[in-house]
Amino acid sequence: MKASILDLRRRMQDVLKALERNEKVTLTHRGVARGVIHPSGSRSAKPVSDHAAFGMWKDRDDMKSVDRAVDNLRKGRTHAL
Repeated sequence: MKASILDLRRRMQDVLKALERNEKVTLTHRGVARGVIHPSGSRSAKPVSDHAAFGMWKDRDDMKSVDRAVDNLRKGRTHAL
């Protein structure tokens, strides 16, 4: 479904019905597509371990202990003198 910004104000009920039918709603402003509203159930959840950043620090020796790493971050610059 395509809906203009004015349609969002005046025909929100129709937009919500389209989302209930699992349709994507393309938002337009002055005839130019500006965004897309997806139904909430259309995205599948991926496990965190599939994310590209998962495990990127596993080989670092200075990050083995979380407590020690946080203490090093919080201690400030005065301890380095």
